[in-house]
Amino acid sequence: MRTNLKKLRKTRHYTEGFKKEIVSLFEKGTYSVSQLEKLYGVTNVSIYNWIYKYSTFNEKGIRVVEMKQSSSLKLKELTEKVKDLERIVGQKQIKIDYLEKMIDIVKDEFDIDIKKKQNTLQSTGFQKTEKK
Repeated sequence: MRTNLKKLRKTRHYTEGFKKEIVSLFEKGTYSVSQLEKLYGVTNVSIYNWIYKYSTFNEKGIRVVEMKQSSSLKLKELTEKVKDLERIVGQKQIKIDYLEKMIDIVKDEFDIDIKKKQNTLQSTGFQKTEKK
């Protein structure tokens, strides 16, 4: 025996104070939209709608783009990466200078030319080359 069951609406109604509190947490930078969504169980669409409606910074018709990292943090990371790359290039240059010096020493002391000469022919593969 089944009685008439009425479907319950799954939409939630939030107070205006709650909505403004969520918007203020977002504007302060305390939480991102995805963090607020997980914390309060509110969809990100609702949060963005509240931001457009209650935000003091956003005007209607302007899209809110949430930055994952601040530009200053990104700049700091990039400068660190540049420093690391400059250090690596410096180390490689020192190694190149050292090896060139060693080649010059071997050439002077043992009269052996290690550097490849410019006019040598390239190998064509498996064919035997004739000695000149």
